[in-house]
Amino acid sequence: MDRVMQLASERAAVVFTLSSCCMCHTVTRLMAELAVNALVHELDSDPRGKDMERALHKMLGGRGSAVPAVFIGGKLVGGTNRVMSLHLAGELVPMLMNAGALWV
Repeated sequence: MDRVMQLASERAAVVFTLSSCCMCHTVTRLMAELAVNALVHELDSDPRGKDMERALHKMLGGRGSAVPAVFIGGKLVGGTNRVMSLHLAGELVPMLMNAGALWV
């Protein structure tokens, strides 16, 4: 979990993904379309990825998939459902702006 939190604090927006996950692609694509320069960390390319995936799963309450896991301002926002819900409600962009991940 320490490694996850260390990586999550490296940028204003951090997304943990797996390269084969279509929902991960959807969330990273949304960030790119919003012009957010998120740090995307693919767990399957990290030697400690499985450990981090287990930690993320625990942080997300042990239900559903551990990825994508989105951190904004060093805080866990959630996965695809939470990010998309915030976006549709008009709350994601202000959250990103407040964290310094978006300047427009």
